[in-house]
Amino acid sequence: MREENNIRKNHYYKIGTAYEEQAVLFLEKEGYEILERNFHSYHGEIDIIAREGEYLVFVEVKYRRAAYPGAALAAVTPAKQKRIRQTAEYYLYSRHYSDMDIPCRFDVVAFEGEKFTHLKNAFM
Repeated sequence: MREENNIRKNHYYKIGTAYEEQAVLFLEKEGYEILERNFHSYHGEIDIIAREGEYLVFVEVKYRRAAYPGAALAAVTPAKQKRIRQTAEYYLYSRHYSDMDIPCRFDVVAFEGEKFTHLKNAFM
């Protein structure tokens, strides 16, 4: 049972990594400068941290294979948003941005099957 769970987790990790890579390629094509990927803190993880113009952008990537429209976006729950905000605060502190007045934004790149949506300023 434990080995089966590890295989399943590894499978989902590979899928998630592949969709994060697609999101990075899309963002770069749109002119974003990718600063970091998979930034971890005590509170959680931010998939992609980028710069777009004057904005520091924290990007959450979500994938749903075949669900109802909007399922991937709905997966970014208020609790998940809170963890991302807390991790972003730690990122700003750890990278010495906290002394600067830099505008920040939270985006979501949501994949549903082969379609994707990039939602800028998805939450505050």
